[in-house]
Amino acid sequence: MQGVGFRPFVYNLARRLKLKGTVANSAFGVDIFVEGEVAVLEQFQQLLEREQPTMSLIDQIQVDQTEQQHCSDFTIIHTQGGDLTVGATPDAAVCSDCLYELFDVANRRYYYPFINCTNCGPRYSIIRALPYDRLTTTMSGFTLCQDCRDEYTSPVNRRFHAQPNACAECGPQLSFADAKGERQAVEPLSTAVALIQQGKIVAVKGIGGFHLLCDAHNPAAVARLRQRKQRPTKPFAVMGLNSQSLRAIVQLNDAREQRLQAQDAPVLLCPVNAELPGIAPKLAWCGVMLPHTPIHYLLLHGLCGSPKGSDWLNQAQTPLLVMTSANRSGNPLVTDNQQALQTLQGIADGFVLHDRDIQIRCDDSVVNGLSDEMPLIRRGRGLAPQVIRLPQSGPSTLAVGAFFKNTLCITQGDKAYVSQYIGDLDNPDCCQALTELTKHLTQLLAITPQQVVCDLHPDFYSSRFAREYAQQHAIPLYSVQHHHAHIASVMAEHRLCEPVLGLVLDGLGLGADNQLWGGELMRVEGHQYHRLGHLPEQALPGGDRAASEPWRSAAAVLYQLQRGAEIPHRFHQPAALTVKQMLKQNFNCPLTSSAGRLFDAVASLLGICHNNSFEAEAAMQLEASAYRYLQHHDWPELPAMIDFSDTGQPVLLRLLEVLADVEDPAWGAALFHRQLIDGLSRWVVCHSRRTNLSVVVLAGGCFLNQLLRQGVTKQLQQAGLTVYNAALLPCNDAGISLGQAQIAQRLAGENNNEKQVVKGLFQCV
Repeated sequence: MQGVGFRPFVYNLARRLKLKGTVANSAFGVDIFVEGEVAVLEQFQQLLEREQPTMSLIDQIQVDQTEQQHCSDFTIIHTQGGDLTVGATPDAAVCSDCLYELFDVANRRYYYPFINCTNCGPRYSIIRALPYDRLTTTMSGFTLCQDCRDEYTSPVNRRFHAQPNACAECGPQLSFADAKGERQAVEPLSTAVALIQQGKIVAVKGIGGFHLLCDAHNPAAVARLRQRKQRPTKPFAVMGLNSQSLRAIVQLNDAREQRLQAQDAPVLLCPVNAELPGIAPKLAWCGVMLPHTPIHYLLLHGLCGSPKGSDWLNQAQTPLLVMTSANRSGNPLVTDNQQALQTLQGIADGFVLHDRDIQIRCDDSVVNGLSDEMPLIRRGRGLAPQVIRLPQSGPSTLAVGAFFKNTLCITQGDKAYVSQYIGDLDNPDCCQALTELTKHLTQLLAITPQQVVCDLHPDFYSSRFAREYAQQHAIPLYSVQHHHAHIASVMAEHRLCEPVLGLVLDGLGLGADNQLWGGELMRVEGHQYHRLGHLPEQALPGGDRAASEPWRSAAAVLYQLQRGAEIPHRFHQPAALTVKQMLKQNFNCPLTSSAGRLFDAVASLLGICHNNSFEAEAAMQLEASAYRYLQHHDWPELPAMIDFSDTGQPVLLRLLEVLADVEDPAWGAALFHRQLIDGLSRWVVCHSRRTNLSVVVLAGGCFLNQLLRQGVTKQLQQAGLTVYNAALLPCNDAGISLGQAQIAQRLAGENNNEKQVVKGLFQCV
């Protein structure tokens, strides 16, 4: 609750009810001492929960009776010490009150790009240590002027103890640098606006890092950004002033509007209304967002012609901005001024800088608005760090996550703190970010890990880091199977303790048999799992290369269908003949049960996508083709084409044979989704009856596909099963760290010797 204006809220509520006492931040949250009549005290507690500040979250209220202290008034006292048990508050988008002041010519913060209050502004990104006070943030170097100090020290003021509080006289300032990185004596925002209008690219420092901006209506500018950033087809997000402005390009309903306007101000995937060239090639949706900092509003104000007053804020406006993370593809988000001037040279035509340091980088959060549940795709700014209550307490655990979409998780008792998205660990800078964030979070949260846990794959950077960390700190190290962790992650956030059936549809993860898994059905109980079955294994010609070249997976399917002769003519790839020979000789063709590679194969068989320029591009285009088809047609209704072996394993050859000859790719994409949803549902229901388990967990990155997620969930629910999906965290590898921590905690609580631990971790039938 710290940093959200809770103490002044309590102060003003108590004064309103004429209660006496004190309120203080403490290591455990907020301590309130109140004296008064019983009925009034009961009313106080009710209003405490009902009227709490918008950014606050009351986890629990503990009430104790103590001796009366005969206080003469109600006062706010200084932060109390002790072992820390509260987390950091996420950053929040600029609130409506500050926005009104920003464009009020009579206000002393008129046009000040760092306006904030207790209800909005940077929090997590500027924190150096807890408890959250100005001296422990990157605002410590800015001395408050008298006017700002009066606000900061007045409990009745909206800016009481707003740690980033400042104004143009005493606070952070903007500056501008040209394409060569040389500082210029110009007005930064108007200069940036002029560059954007000229079709140029501008790097702008925000709350969690830099963004690269250009005019979304200018195809040449968008193409230039793609070329400079080496991002040929991966979709960009688009920022508009308000929902009315975004309706020009995406379909919005009430739920999507509310999600866009939330305090975390995420990027929200919405169905495309009118395509902007080069923004989201070959997809049926586009990521859109609203401004979340005063700087963004001021840029849009200039692009709208600098209208007077604030009425323009609620009117549809034409300007739309591409907003993409300021980095070279694969690198972490840039946060430092000098780093930006060096690493973004050659990409940006100008730089809008400021002198408020970013302590913690946070990419934009991304939410999928194609379904009513609006699941997370990436947790970052506005949502990190996430605190999740585990179904049990256990030793403090450091979980270092997976190889792709890495996150950290640190536990204390029954609380799990999950970090923001870090990135893929095939990049040295992301590996360094993992190391730095581990140090920062353990110090920030004052948690000393008693054990560390990593993925079963020994060669991941995160696994090597975990081994070294365990050795340096002389604590136990556990390894957890990748897909077991996926299921445990969903179980942890829903506080599930009973045995469940877990269906994992994912890319690749090392299995307990040293094979590549990715489409698994498991029985999970506590820290143990039992592999009940898997999707049919398919060859990966060239190993890891097949993940970036889906045509290789399609070639393997054709070879399995005894149609290998078609490979060179069908794919027109330089290596097609070589791949055909590799399959014939079974050379460098490891087998996998990966659902991700199945989606790749089908996308290529249908001619939708043969090569991935970014992760899951083929799978996304396959989903988009089916999505577009279903906007105008019903599901293709054909007899079931997924069979089952004598041991109950799914067999897809008949379906793949049909898909290999489909002439209409969109119809084929819809057919594949329909058949896969039906087949998976029948598979799970069958094992539900065999195992007498009625609770099902769906996990893994393939469930980012909303047609799949909604279809399987609906059919299993219609069969009478209880279904759980990831909600607080993404279903992809960003949730792995929580699952690892959950399993390690259960292990530590149930096992006392090394033999038992190893058996619990690796049991697989």
